[in-house]
Amino acid sequence: MEEVKMNTLKETDPLLEEIAAYAVHEEVTSEEALQTAQYVLMDSLGCGFLALRYPECTKHLGPIVPGTIVPDGSRVPGTSYELDPVHAAFNISCMIRWLDYNDTWLAAEWGHPSDNLGGILAIADYISRRRLAAGEAPLHMKDVLVNMVKAHEIQGVLALENSLNREGLDHVLYVKVATAAVVTAMLGGTKEEVTDAVSQAWVDNSSLRTYRHAPNTGSRKSWAAGDATSRGVRLALMTRKGEMGYPTALSAPGWGFQDVLFSGKKLTLARPLGSYVMENILFKIAYPAEFHAQTAAEAAVQLHTEVKDRLSDIARITITTHESAIRIIDKKGPLHNPADRDHCLQYITAVGLIYGTLNADHYEDDTARNPDIDRLRGLMTTVECEEYSRDYLDPDKRSIANAVQVFFTDGSCTEQVAIEYPLGHRRRRDEGIPLLWNKFQDNLKTRFPFRQVNRIMNRCEDYDQLIDTSVPQFMELFRI
Repeated sequence: MEEVKMNTLKETDPLLEEIAAYAVHEEVTSEEALQTAQYVLMDSLGCGFLALRYPECTKHLGPIVPGTIVPDGSRVPGTSYELDPVHAAFNISCMIRWLDYNDTWLAAEWGHPSDNLGGILAIADYISRRRLAAGEAPLHMKDVLVNMVKAHEIQGVLALENSLNREGLDHVLYVKVATAAVVTAMLGGTKEEVTDAVSQAWVDNSSLRTYRHAPNTGSRKSWAAGDATSRGVRLALMTRKGEMGYPTALSAPGWGFQDVLFSGKKLTLARPLGSYVMENILFKIAYPAEFHAQTAAEAAVQLHTEVKDRLSDIARITITTHESAIRIIDKKGPLHNPADRDHCLQYITAVGLIYGTLNADHYEDDTARNPDIDRLRGLMTTVECEEYSRDYLDPDKRSIANAVQVFFTDGSCTEQVAIEYPLGHRRRRDEGIPLLWNKFQDNLKTRFPFRQVNRIMNRCEDYDQLIDTSVPQFMELFRI
């Protein structure tokens, strides 16, 4: 006799409710987190301005239908575009993410929580301009920083123990979930409405990681986060218009996310949602490279002076690294485009050894044609250090260690240069933050005239002045 399945409503998945309660009710009191959010805001926008130098990025920007202007729409910093908030979110995060130079979070899942900034900033400008038109007060940048902390926390805590990559899924799903949560709350959504929007984000499914791995590595990895955060904004707006949610989007037997896409495992939050992620976020300060290779690049640059005049005498190069780096960016064979190259541990190390630096232009074809790069890549061996792999996942360390050593044909060798914590790590904040401001200023200079750069720096460096700035005033700073 066939089993009768009862169409009875179940209790809402607790994880959905916990995220929603945090997005709506949590007060962010950590001064360290808010101060760090200031740095993330500046750094992320700076990365976006630098990306505007690259036609492969800018071809994705602007309205979908050429010439479309949205009155009192969301502005895209560094451009003249005023768009609907959904597509503005795509534009902003596409810029930010394009060069793989914005902040990073590493755990069981990886990601870049500042990818959510496109959604947060676009909706903050949209809300503020509508309020001003109605004679009401706009949002201020303190609101933006608070919601950045929350988006970072949701994405980052989900990533601590829930590995999407091991299921072949891309981390940008967590961007969509985090953006949907905070944007729905910013739009005035109740806890129940945020729960509905977040459930929609899970039901949406996730992109495959196909475009991040050989032999298919490609430019979608640079706009995938823009796609995800814009989708989160769309779901938030739909929910606020009354669209329903799905209470057991995660746990529904046979049809929920956990059974369909997560091998039946239960999604968990490894720690209570607070401000942990923003306080421990990683910055890419020195090099625009996939974060698992940051310390390898730093080690290679240190060895540059010793090896630059002996490149033809190199017999072999050993890179000692951690398991995640081997799984993600250990690549042999041809590299077909900049997206392929900036996710190759050997390419990044070779450039550091040869040139003594690494910038976005080094991933372009002009540099990649240098035969020394592929020759050195062919001499490289990657070796996992179990201690490095353990420390990578240790919540008290969160290291991203690499070591590089070069051996020559005459039997001599360099020292092994080992670096556990990259320049952008929390343990190197005092050293890194002044350089982060320099990075921001340098990136501004690629887009804005001298006086405008000074106005932007004066406003952004002063935390108290920044948080009191209205969102429309802030966006006006970056008008072209």
